[in-house]
Amino acid sequence: MSIELIVTHPGGAHKDDFLACCLLAHLHGVPIQRREPTHEDLSNEAICVVDVGGVHDAELNNFDHHQFPRDAPPRCALSLVLLDLGLYEDALSFCAWLRPAEWLDTLGPNETAKKMGIPRSAFSDLNSPIDITLLSRFARSSELNPENAIYQVMCMVGEDIFNYIHALRARLRFLKQHCQWWTIDSTGTDDTPIQALFLEQNEVIATDPSFGLYAFIAEEKKGEQVHALVYPDRRGDGYGLTRYEDCQRLDFSKLENETDVRFAHKRGFVAKVDSTDPARLQDLIAAAVVDNTN
Repeated sequence: MSIELIVTHPGGAHKDDFLACCLLAHLHGVPIQRREPTHEDLSNEAICVVDVGGVHDAELNNFDHHQFPRDAPPRCALSLVLLDLGLYEDALSFCAWLRPAEWLDTLGPNETAKKMGIPRSAFSDLNSPIDITLLSRFARSSELNPENAIYQVMCMVGEDIFNYIHALRARLRFLKQHCQWWTIDSTGTDDTPIQALFLEQNEVIATDPSFGLYAFIAEEKKGEQVHALVYPDRRGDGYGLTRYEDCQRLDFSKLENETDVRFAHKRGFVAKVDSTDPARLQDLIAAAVVDNTN
């Protein structure tokens, strides 16, 4: 059965119910009503009831979490919608903002601040006018439909979240097949070899070659080992050399006088090179190793 309506609670709006409605609006394109649900709403699978109603039943499209016990996993309405779409685990891995959003909605700001190791005041300091405007306009609306400007923005947000998760998963499958792990001997005072992730040139990734590299490293559990990234330069035929997590063992400014180096940032964190030969690229990385005895 197709979805005919989305119902969420009236009054103040939070990111979890707003983003859950964004995804559902993108997927179904139906009106959103902000009111208390009726028994008929909760029993009608053609109506999505979000963050209200005291029921989580995905088969009936009811996505409330407020009835969960105190020791339940910190899942909010957005979590429940993502679970139903089969996107929750990938969203947790790919969207760093999801876990804090769950904590804020289920544990409150004080406990969330403790978990994140930040002061409680940081939430106010980082509160964007974009958040304030969208949430307050959403909260003041009793009904939104596809002709409404806020509804249209919500669909854009939902579309971008949905597409980002799918695109990143597809990219990770691609990277698994096309990336190489390089081990490069170091001549610096720390003679531990440099570990680099190399991505070969391919038309599939030409428009955004670096997309997904950090997520791929995290998924492969190589974050503690990698020092550099080598990936196609989208502005030319060569490659970009980048420090991974600003690794201080490498200073690419040392390469600025090399004939095949088109650009080397003075701060040393990136270089653009014309060479496409893997052996030469490895030599350039080796030449960028910092000698701490100087």
